Amino acid sequence: MVTVGTKVAPRHRWSPHVRGHLLLFDRSPSPASTAHAGVPLLLAGALVEIVRLAAVRWLDTGIPLWLLLPALLGFALLMVSGIAGVGLSQLGLRPWRDWTITERSYFLQVVVIANVVFPFVLAAPRGNRAALPGTAWTLWNVLVPYLFFGFYQELVYRGMVQLELVRRWGAPIGIFVANMLYTFGPLHWYYFVSQASLGGPMFMAIFVIGLFFGVLYERSGNLWIVAIFHAIGNAYIVWGVGSVQ
Repeated sequence: MVTVGTKVAPRHRWSPHVRGHLLLFDRSPSPASTAHAGVPLLLAGALVEIVRLAAVRWLDTGIPLWLLLPALLGFALLMVSGIAGVGLSQLGLRPWRDWTITERSYFLQVVVIANVVFPFVLAAPRGNRAALPGTAWTLWNVLVPYLFFGFYQELVYRGMVQLELVRRWGAPIGIFVANMLYTFGPLHWYYFVSQASLGGPMFMAIFVIGLFFGVLYERSGNLWIVAIFHAIGNAYIVWGVGSVQ
């Protein structure tokens, strides 16, 4: 039986509460093309990274992390529209009301799981830190700022760099090149001068996690999801294990 003039939503094999874990998202209509802003978007990403490097090198000792890292994120958000002329929704920062059921369910499930698993896994390191004086200040000066820094990394390397590279070269190449820049670029290049026993495993872990975030962003089109997931993991790991810059 054919129904004329009526658009029937396709039936999916999996529940919307499972589909996100399989990276099967009911994507919303694609945002307006960013082709007109391709080069400016890449330049904006490069500029904010240059500013970050300069800030970390010359200002980090004088400005607390809880102020520096949110300021860098704010600057990056301004550059998206200020230099590239791209709306934040075009990068996937869509309002909650525009999320699909699959996006909402997957996001909430992972956030709950992460806030159970990370404290449990990092219980011993966190316990050691809790025994030190100034724990509340460490929480405010490390956990909270690195939430912003995880968001910053996804905004730049997925929302600005990957988005444009995928548009130019297609998903496989675009995701791979963006993730190579994320892994071996200025965010993590200090591992090149670390011991091989540390640098090798860290580069491997960063590449694999970054590849997952890149695929998740491409499949969902939702930058909020990857940015918040990265922010939560970033904050817990740095607070629990210790910062590696």
